[in-house]
Amino acid sequence: MISSWVPVIVMLGIFVNGARSENVTRPCATLQTSSSVVPIGSPVTATCVISEDCPLAVGQAVHTEWRLGDRLVPSSPVANTSGRVSEAVIPSFNHSRAFLTCSIQGSPPQVVAGVEIRAGYPPEAPQNLSCQTNLTTPKRLTCSWDAGQRETHLLTKYTLHTQIRYSKKNYTYQMPPGVCSFSIPRLDFGLFSEMIIYVRAVNDLGEATSSPITLEPISAAKFDPPEIVKIEVPRKYGCLTLRWCLSRHQAWMSNQRMNIEVRLKTADSNEWSEIPVNNIKPSRPVDQCRLLHWTRYFAQIRVRFQQSPWSEWSSSQSGVTLESAPTGHLDSWMKVSQDDVTKQLNIHLFWKASKQFRANSQSVSYMVSALKEGKGKVCSTRENNCTFQLPRRAKKVYLTAVNSVGKSSPTEVRILHHKDREAVSHLKAVPRDNSSFLVEWEGAVTPDLVDYVAEWRPLLETGLSHIRFDTAEKNRSSLVLTGSFEPDKPYGISVYPRFKDGIGLPQTVNAYLRQKAPSMVPEMKIKKTWKSQVELTWGEIPLAERNGIIQSYKIFYWNEKGPINIVNVDPAERKVVLQNLKPLSRYEVFMMVSTMSLIAIFMILTGIGVTLSLLVIFVFLKCLSKHKRLKRRLWPSVPDPANSSIKRWTSESTQDIRSLNVGQQEPNLVYLSHLSFLDLPMKLSKEEDLWSNNAEDTSDLGESICGSPFIPGYSGSNSDSVPYATVIFSGPCSSPSPKKPHVYLRSESTQPLLEREESFSPKCYQNMVTDEVSREQCFFGPSHNCGPGEETGPDILWDDFPFLRALAMNDIQND
Repeated sequence: MISSWVPVIVMLGIFVNGARSENVTRPCATLQTSSSVVPIGSPVTATCVISEDCPLAVGQAVHTEWRLGDRLVPSSPVANTSGRVSEAVIPSFNHSRAFLTCSIQGSPPQVVAGVEIRAGYPPEAPQNLSCQTNLTTPKRLTCSWDAGQRETHLLTKYTLHTQIRYSKKNYTYQMPPGVCSFSIPRLDFGLFSEMIIYVRAVNDLGEATSSPITLEPISAAKFDPPEIVKIEVPRKYGCLTLRWCLSRHQAWMSNQRMNIEVRLKTADSNEWSEIPVNNIKPSRPVDQCRLLHWTRYFAQIRVRFQQSPWSEWSSSQSGVTLESAPTGHLDSWMKVSQDDVTKQLNIHLFWKASKQFRANSQSVSYMVSALKEGKGKVCSTRENNCTFQLPRRAKKVYLTAVNSVGKSSPTEVRILHHKDREAVSHLKAVPRDNSSFLVEWEGAVTPDLVDYVAEWRPLLETGLSHIRFDTAEKNRSSLVLTGSFEPDKPYGISVYPRFKDGIGLPQTVNAYLRQKAPSMVPEMKIKKTWKSQVELTWGEIPLAERNGIIQSYKIFYWNEKGPINIVNVDPAERKVVLQNLKPLSRYEVFMMVSTMSLIAIFMILTGIGVTLSLLVIFVFLKCLSKHKRLKRRLWPSVPDPANSSIKRWTSESTQDIRSLNVGQQEPNLVYLSHLSFLDLPMKLSKEEDLWSNNAEDTSDLGESICGSPFIPGYSGSNSDSVPYATVIFSGPCSSPSPKKPHVYLRSESTQPLLEREESFSPKCYQNMVTDEVSREQCFFGPSHNCGPGEETGPDILWDDFPFLRALAMNDIQND
């Protein structure tokens, strides 16, 4: 803030304190410095001279003071000047800019002179000067540079200088402050004319010039991406021919020799290989050889002129090299067993491409033969495995890859039998990443050990085609298995030691790439119970549902009042005995199944009772499911005719019923409300006498049979009672037994008169046995099923009619 008002004070002091003459106003003091612009950190010397006619110093001693900004600066008067000349020295000026003032002491001090001092650094030489030509519209040569790392704190001006060597033309371009680039117009340069270009920086403390560069503008041009016209396949194995051209904007450069770079990659790879090709015209094709046979390659190119910047890469084009015979050998793995029936060897042979093997064809098959020349073929397949039989004396087979052009050199495979030798221990397999396993083991190195074979397969799949293998040198104890592994699926991994004379015993582990909770839990069952113990068992979780390696079963159980008890069960046991249980108590049981991922799921078994409680619950549930049958056993099904809604039977209705002829026509169905006899036999059985004598106990259903309300002199104990059936005979009580069948008429009461209500199409029921009456009669009229030819035991049918049972008569009673 001081720097803004100090000049005002100085000018005001000069105006007030200056002496006025006729034509000019003289200042009160003058101030001189060694330099107004100095390098930062350098000393500064200043002198202040107060004039004789300064009004502030007339008739008195003059005392001056110096200030740099708002800081007091030491000073000293010059001898023999009466104090009117003062000198100040600043040993190190460390400000980029500041005001130095000279004042006459007073209250307040009066500023009589001042000056601004600036400090900074001289410019550095511009660095990294580069130029690039733009060949598209507008055509320009753009140059740029770096001003330097150090700030000068002073105004620095940059100028771009060009010299065209052959035309002797020079051009200078002034840059605006802070700008470090410039585009030279097309008229000031020639594309194929050599130029010298440099940059100069200037400020108050000095100047600096960059290192000059010499170039042809065309050699500084960045071309557009070229174009691959097509890729041809020459009649040479492992070669491709690329035909290319410049973009249409740079087609006028087609006769110039260019430098290009070709990059290639196979279809199944992400890595590019770059091949430079120098000094070639765009009209000339480019051959790329030493490529893999029968392999699809993708190609891109970029271009530049001499040492110009590279263009961007062109778009990709692809081509396939010629097919040739397979080359290299195959890695193999064999499993041998003996067939006791055929006395031959069962051989399962697996193979895969080695690092040196090349199929050189899209379609390749494999042949296994007993002889090196390809004779004695035992197997031919397009798969990577084969099963065949050989005599026991066979020692080796030969594996050959075949395509349409030829076949590879045979790979010798020795037939090695399995031996009871251990050389692998402490095998473990852990996930390495999302697509591979790290397999580690401890091996016993022996002189005849050749290598190790790691075999793996998905345990949920069957068939030889799912088996994969890899090999490791004998001095190694780990191997990374890569492949299309699926998470949450089990894999069996085995490591075999392979000796010169056989295959040793393997170590095998099951592994998961990623584990989760099992998809199910086994069902717990009660196997045995004691007074205070219960044994629970469960089955094994299916392999497809485990989703990991089972680590433990944990059983939680408790009763209604007790604490929660926990029992850990070994995964191999699958049974547990819960001890110290309270008799006659109900327990709830949970199961937790854990895998390596520490995720668990639960299964509950409720209602585990000990001894008597379990039996009581079972009997109670059984009774609920059979409640109808139980009701008949405990309580007889007694109808309640008193609550029937059927109207009383009139005497007119009775007379109509008496006149019914059952043999000729179907009786009219009369709704009955009394059990009464319209006709009686001469003799009564003891059962009938007892029933008729207990009229009060049976609520008028047991009234005297001859004392019916429809017989003169009837005097029932309950005149308002509601009978529920009437048995109609064909003659009076004193007449002999009728010759025509009797008819039972049943009430349509809403009360449960019998054990169950009859359906709308009633069945036949058995009547009393007489000499001339058929054994079956029907309620509610005749039935098609009624006939004299069918007989049903009377005891069975009469059991369904408890109150009509008293009417049953046999042949002896009829007599």
